[in-house]
Amino acid sequence: MTLLRRNLLKLTAAAALSLSASATTSYAQDVTLRLHQFLPPQANVPKNVIIPWIEQIAEASDGRIKIDHFPSMQLGGKPPELISQAIDGVADIVWTVSGYTPGRFPHTEVFELPFMMNDAEAASRAYWDMAQKYMVDGEFSDFHLLGAWVHGPGLIHSSDPIMTPDDLNGVKLRAPTRVTNMMFSGMGATPVGMPVPAVPEALSKGVIDATVIPWEVTGALKVPELVTNHLEFGDASLYTTTFLFAMNKDAYNAMPDDLKAILDANSGAEFSAFAGKQMQADDAPARENALDLGNTVTTLTPEQVEAWRAAAAPTVEQWIAEVKEQGMDGAALIEEATGLMAKYAK
Repeated sequence: MTLLRRNLLKLTAAAALSLSASATTSYAQDVTLRLHQFLPPQANVPKNVIIPWIEQIAEASDGRIKIDHFPSMQLGGKPPELISQAIDGVADIVWTVSGYTPGRFPHTEVFELPFMMNDAEAASRAYWDMAQKYMVDGEFSDFHLLGAWVHGPGLIHSSDPIMTPDDLNGVKLRAPTRVTNMMFSGMGATPVGMPVPAVPEALSKGVIDATVIPWEVTGALKVPELVTNHLEFGDASLYTTTFLFAMNKDAYNAMPDDLKAILDANSGAEFSAFAGKQMQADDAPARENALDLGNTVTTLTPEQVEAWRAAAAPTVEQWIAEVKEQGMDGAALIEEATGLMAKYAK
């Protein structure tokens, strides 16, 4: 072999080694994350909140953060397992209902109390603030919090008309959280626990007679095609549900600092407020769809709502007593949450 050829081979090998090292460095600085959640991609939250967020993160990072979206529990398991999947690393990011694991996140329940809120954006900002104060280093300490928000006013969708709390006697009803189950049980209903994707089959098979969900998700679940009566509470909200947008801590900590900064800048308080506002905005088209189908939408007067407030009051008292046993001042938390929502209301 000539000296020239030996030198060319050395140069080629050195160049290849350099390219390999460069590629490895580049690959190590890029991140692919798996996002797991329980609704189909065409539902409003995936379509109008989660997927736009994924696209925003990709754009802000120039494609260096890639998020693979797995809707409808495609990574396996059931919706109540989502938060554990984020903690254990089965998924890197999850969107879930905090109440799918009853009692695990007691501070979140203050926003789920009856007639606590009516503006999802203001409530979501308040929820984020209180999460930073009470939950991030407490019940949320096993994961990295990306977002915390609530949906718009909750209402009752039923086969037979429901107008008063007495009409709930004997009604088999799906409610989303421990607090709402407590409330409806106190009103005489028979609460049946299940994640929201199970609602259509349960309604169609008569497992439940009614469900409580916000308008925005009724379209994806075909609820207005399964029941014909919908009860609204005017300017009040019978209840809401708290959500968690949670990330595996190890996955977050393994990211380069510049990519962490991009993720943080596009998450947090403003993202939470946007998500809550968007969920409430998506109520209106779903409501119109129910009307177009010829369904009966009943809106209670303020006087009629008072009967429901009175029937729900024992739930608040019971909650305050329960959380006191955990060392929490429930009345003070209600006052603080109410004050924050008033502060953020427009």
